[in-house]
Amino acid sequence: MCEGLFSDSLSLNTRMIFGYATMILGFSLIFVAIKNYRDTYNNGQITFGKALGIGLWITLIASTVYVVVWMIYYQYFVPDFGDKYQAQAVAEMKASGVSAAEIQKQSAEMAAMMAKYKTNIAYRVMFTYLEIAPVGIVISLIAAAILRRNVKPAIVNA
Repeated sequence: MCEGLFSDSLSLNTRMIFGYATMILGFSLIFVAIKNYRDTYNNGQITFGKALGIGLWITLIASTVYVVVWMIYYQYFVPDFGDKYQAQAVAEMKASGVSAAEIQKQSAEMAAMMAKYKTNIAYRVMFTYLEIAPVGIVISLIAAAILRRNVKPAIVNA
């Protein structure tokens, strides 16, 4: 999503690492939200399921915002994203010594995918959700496992 921010000055792998690091940083607020809910509104107790539910709701909302922003950004600011991505990928393959036959094969596969990405909004939306949602799901699972604190049964002395 930060294609215009960095232009072509960074490699595709560097931009991917930066993008996922940013997602992880943003989704780290899931920990804060679950802990705040547990400690402030739920008497210091929360089940794994409830914590996971909170994390998944946050993931859904954040992912939807990400998708909407990307759709607008793509449409109005980087409609040539696919062409630029493919050109940089081919240049990086050439620079790393990939054979011409392999470059041609991967270039044809990318061209087909990018054509579908450009013309099919449902495909673009799905692809964009698949970029961000798994990060939020994993962080939700980790946060729920770490922050769960089940109610301990009271011991009754008779």
